[in-house]
Amino acid sequence: MHVIPRWSAPNDGPHPAAGHRPATYVVTGCAGFIGSHIADALLERGDRVLGVDAFTDCYARETKEANVAGLLCRRGFNLLGVDAADVALDVLFEGVDGVFHLAARQGGPAESEGTLEVHARDVLATRRVFEAAAHHGVRVVFASSSSVYGNPEQYPTAEDTPPRPVSSCGVTKVCCEELAETYATVAGLDFVAMRYFTVYGPRQRPDMAIARIAAALADGGRFDVYGNGEQSRDVTYVDDAVLATLAVMDAGQTGAIYNVGGGSETSLREVIELCRQLGDRQLDVRYRRAAAGDVRRTAADTSRILADVGWQPQTPLEEGLTAQLSWAASPNARV
Repeated sequence: MHVIPRWSAPNDGPHPAAGHRPATYVVTGCAGFIGSHIADALLERGDRVLGVDAFTDCYARETKEANVAGLLCRRGFNLLGVDAADVALDVLFEGVDGVFHLAARQGGPAESEGTLEVHARDVLATRRVFEAAAHHGVRVVFASSSSVYGNPEQYPTAEDTPPRPVSSCGVTKVCCEELAETYATVAGLDFVAMRYFTVYGPRQRPDMAIARIAAALADGGRFDVYGNGEQSRDVTYVDDAVLATLAVMDAGQTGAIYNVGGGSETSLREVIELCRQLGDRQLDVRYRRAAAGDVRRTAADTSRILADVGWQPQTPLEEGLTAQLSWAASPNARV
């Protein structure tokens, strides 16, 4: 899938929301989970979107194509199927109002063979994004992760906590944050970093725990737990994560790093039981050896993003899980 951008005429685009000035944004990783939801939200409020995605094989291409299928038929959206690590981005960023950089490979243990090399391409792609954005003077909001913290000493964890990643994803996210600081210093880059805490919801990446639980309930399959299930996460519904991301593009402090957490810290065992209740069916659960690089707990201190842009999560865990279970049982999830 490789669509050359060709913007529709301004009067042929989406209708802007009341009081909103239409803008043009680049969204990298637009065929991924969070990226596709951000593109959808931008179009919904009347903006135009150039989506960039490499359709890498970290999970099924058909799943990613399904994520953007609804976007391709909407006015104001264009898709370019390229890898940001391989192409010059200057021409793509000319005249845009901002860049949402969500493109990244899926996570994995730092010590797994080949995993760090895969994630190193994320650093190269991010460098190209930062160079082009600095050249054109446009803001970049980019996806970092709670994985940068590893197993911190304090919970909830604030943004000034020293990074101690235990996964290759966390290591390269720290590199990207440092790279942003460097480009801000030497080239005037306007950036904001988002440390997302376990975002879930419809279209969630299929290897993630809640997505696997939802799929197992829908198909009557088995769910494998790696570890004892007592590991806990601060889970964030995707609509809340999207609202946070749009808010910091519009009003976040230049150079700021923001935690984005849903305020619903819960153990995997608790999520399994709640999904069983909501799905009103049994789930075949098998326990396996804990995965290397899996952290014990995450909990976000979100006071900074609340103070700066007024964002706080709105979606209760039960409501978010209900939405994801409903989507997993729908034809849209069968690709």
